Amino acid sequence: MKKVVVLAGGDSSEREVSLQSGTGVARALKEAGFAVTILDPAEPGFPGKLLKIKNVYAVFIALHGGKGEDGTIQGFLETIGLFYTGSGIMASGLAMDKILSKNIFISAGLPVPPACSSRDFPLVVKPARGGSTLGISIVKKKAGLAAALNLARKYDARILTEKFIAGTEITVGILGNENPRILPAIQIVPASGFYDYRAKYVPGASRHLIPPELPQKWVSRASEVVLAAHRLLGCRGLSRSEVIIDQKGNPYLLDVNTIPGFTATSLFPEAAAAVGISFGELTRQLVELARAKE
Repeated sequence: MKKVVVLAGGDSSEREVSLQSGTGVARALKEAGFAVTILDPAEPGFPGKLLKIKNVYAVFIALHGGKGEDGTIQGFLETIGLFYTGSGIMASGLAMDKILSKNIFISAGLPVPPACSSRDFPLVVKPARGGSTLGISIVKKKAGLAAALNLARKYDARILTEKFIAGTEITVGILGNENPRILPAIQIVPASGFYDYRAKYVPGASRHLIPPELPQKWVSRASEVVLAAHRLLGCRGLSRSEVIIDQKGNPYLLDVNTIPGFTATSLFPEAAAAVGISFGELTRQLVELARAKE
């Protein structure tokens, strides 16, 4: 029986989400016939525990944010010679840093929200690194700016301010290595009007529409932008990106997530299910894509 180690937990602000993802992934992999061990990199003795497991077929990284998604854990696994799911060191680090990745997208001509000064409202304030919409605020007038900046600084010393783009938010997943496929786009309709942490992880806090209620040519254009960004950063295995489509059909790429969630409300598994890929089959495919790196 092939051994798969699932990494979940970690010490980032997204720890609880990671534990949920890891539990679901481990269950699915066991049902698919793998021998599964769950390890938490934040627990004492983690490196030794991992090294004691012999003949590991692959490591499934279900970590979100921090050292689990920025290339750190990927570098460790490279050093000890284990195959792992998702992107490599460089792509992971670039995607995690919203400032660096945005500069890369701009240099390649991909559409992104323009940067703006803290005097142009409405604007979006976000920490340079992190996920799950933690630390992100939409600021409509000057009175709310100080609080937004203070919130963002709780997650990163470097802050990004962007022009607020009014429009429809969709998310697009990419699955595969050399010849990745674009998964169906999902329109996100949060009950609160903002796709924040609660809207992402509380059942019923947002609606997901497949296909989006937008002209297909708009969605197709946005999906091609997402695929281009995935390839530009050198992502492998999987990624999921958010895009805002304005009222004229113009897409604006917000970010690229190299380790999207695998919880009960997560969008990437939902997009895969829309084309007949079950949760269990998706986890199996990702394990095999990890092995295909050799």
